[in-house]
Amino acid sequence: MPADARILVVYYSLKGRTAELARFAARGVEAAGAEAIVRTVPPVSTTTEAVDAPIPGSGPPFATLEDLAGCDGLLLGSPTRFGNMAAALKYFLDSTSGLWLKGALADKPFGLFTSTGSMHGGQETTLLSMALPLMHHGMLWTGIPYTEPQVAATRTGGGPYGASHVNVDWNRTLSDDERALATALGRRVARLAGALMS
Repeated sequence: MPADARILVVYYSLKGRTAELARFAARGVEAAGAEAIVRTVPPVSTTTEAVDAPIPGSGPPFATLEDLAGCDGLLLGSPTRFGNMAAALKYFLDSTSGLWLKGALADKPFGLFTSTGSMHGGQETTLLSMALPLMHHGMLWTGIPYTEPQVAATRTGGGPYGASHVNVDWNRTLSDDERALATALGRRVARLAGALMS
């Protein structure tokens, strides 16, 4: 894989579980020999648009359109909101029409991750909702194949659509399977980005 493969990891996290998935996905990117660029998005308000500094008080900087245009692959994460991505992430994606007009993201791989507070909280539909705008950009969806043994073994989160975490009483931190699948997803997006660059 080319040493200069840059994988952008963009997420929104309210309680830290999606951020934890992002960290494991970034580890997978780096294990594959690529560079992981971790970014978040600011929250949105229903009453007024807040103006946030480009670097939040803690955690990674906010993602920019330049970050997105300059990446070779993308890992995108959000908590579930009634089976859909969080408004903050959708707001960021809604700002990407200029990149769409230029075809800036076409033929780049992407992977998805999510977290939810219940066992049937809409993990797969949330991943699907995040995939739709990226497919309109011409990006290539990278799931997690059943060749990763944890896809079939997990009793918590994770599956062929992407990595996930189920935050319930008996699973407050990421399970071994959830960590392994997030790492595998990052590794796979990085590997495919490198192959597409050559």
